[in-house]
Amino acid sequence: MRARARAEGGEILFADQVGIRSDRVAGRAWGEKGRTAVVRRSGNRFSVNAVPAISTRGRMHFMVFAESFTAEVMCRFPDRLAGHFDPKVHLVVDGHSVHRSRKVRDWLAAHPDDVEMHFLPPYSPELDPDELVNADLKHSLPKQHRARNQAELAAETRRFFRRRQRQPHIVRGYFGGPHVRYVLDENPMSFWSIGSGPSEDPGRRGHRPPTVAAAASPEVHVSYHREGCR
Repeated sequence: MRARARAEGGEILFADQVGIRSDRVAGRAWGEKGRTAVVRRSGNRFSVNAVPAISTRGRMHFMVFAESFTAEVMCRFPDRLAGHFDPKVHLVVDGHSVHRSRKVRDWLAAHPDDVEMHFLPPYSPELDPDELVNADLKHSLPKQHRARNQAELAAETRRFFRRRQRQPHIVRGYFGGPHVRYVLDENPMSFWSIGSGPSEDPGRRGHRPPTVAAAASPEVHVSYHREGCR
């Protein structure tokens, strides 16, 4: 995939969905000894969702939405990405059912020169650099003054992503974690393109989760165990 992206002059982006709730518990505070610290918030429960996509070049693209994460919503995201890139975008995602849905497959089949989707190995959230984006988002949202409604929460979420878009050094830093450093290395890595043959689908019976080297190792290798081979 890396070689193809280089040959096409394209971009590799890692994307993931994240949900933010109004009643999330985040951050710490100082309080008077013997009295529990209190952070005031609205009694209403509401949430927003977002799909960030990042590259090793420090680029970040995102979409914030109020509705549930569905195939229709997912189709909007690559459509928006295609408008920002002339060459093809190689979009790396996890095995969420929405990513594998028929509607998403149909959209990709209709836009073969715009976006191609690849899957991370199953049962491996630690291999997704977007998990670090999601943690950064939830840690960076205001803690002292919580959003009072869904519109405020969506605005705070957009402010975070726009701030990170102006900080490419932080975006590049998401790829520095011990489990995601493989993206920067020239080590072989198994990604699975959408539309692969049945024998290449890692979600089917007969495939076991990948094995990952210990975090202390300077390199992270991922491999699939198949019937009779490795």
